[in-house]
Order: sequence, then C-alpha cells, then structure tokens
Amino acid sequence: MKRGSTTFLKIALFLIGIPILALCIFVLPLIMKDAGEGSAEMAYVLYGILTIMYVSAIPFYFALYQAFILLSYIDKNKAFSDISVKALKKIKNCATTISILFVAGMPLFYIVGEVDDAPGVIVIGMVIIFASMVISVFAAVLQRLLQEAIHIKSENDLTI
Repeated sequence: MKRGSTTFLKIALFLIGIPILALCIFVLPLIMKDAGEGSAEMAYVLYGILTIMYVSAIPFYFALYQAFILLSYIDKNKAFSDISVKALKKIKNCATTISILFVAGMPLFYIVGEVDDAPGVIVIGMVIIFASMVISVFAAVLQRLLQEAIHIKSENDLTI
C-alpha cells in the first residue's frame, strides 16, 4: 500500500477522535451540570448514562490507537504478521466492550426517552450498539482472513 494512503487513514483516525474528545470535554460536563439542577431521580439516570459514555471513551480511544498501530505496521510492510492479528483482536474486543456497555445502559436510555417523550434517545443508544457490533464483526472477519493469509504465506515460504 502506498504511504500516502496510510497517511490519509491516519489523519482520518485523528479526525474521528477529535469530535469524541470535544464531546467528553465540552458537552458531557454541561449535561452533568444540567442534570444536577433537575430532579433527583432523573439526575441519577443521566449520571448513569454519562458514566457509560465516559467509560466507553476508553476502549474507543484504545481501538483508535490500535488502528493507528496497524497502519504503522502496514507502512513497515508487516501487515501479514501476528502483531497485526493481535491489533485486530484488540480492536474487536474494544468494539464488543463498547457494545456491552451501551446494552447495559439501554434501560437508562429508555427511562430518559419515556420521561422526556423523546424516542430518539433510545434510537441513539441502539445506533451506537449496532455500529459497535458491526465494527466488532468486521474486525473479527479481518482477523480470521489475516490469520489464514499468514498461514498460507508461511506454507508458501516453506515450499521450495
């Protein structure tokens, strides 16, 4: 792969990470402040959702870091190696973790949707779950394909 295309993908990773960082730094604290001023029952629900969002940011950024590392391996012509398979496995695990966190938080999204009469809140939670599961399945397929390619490459290297 040309170096320019991996550079573009690395820049895209940074551009993906910036809005989530802005959300965690600027938007979520404002929501926390407003939740503290509202009713006590609703505040606990919103604090639960915000906790899930903050906790899910950790595997999100770890997965972005692993994707960056994977692109670096591609630059170094080490794409067909066990370290690439391990990076894909970590990305798959991070996406699964994010999905599990939001599945656990869906009752909280449901409560907010019912109280505010806003079914869009529930849809947002479901979209995050669906997107995370798609990424997890895609990473698992790539991991399996890469393992098979490494196996075939090692067999070809042994053939005279």
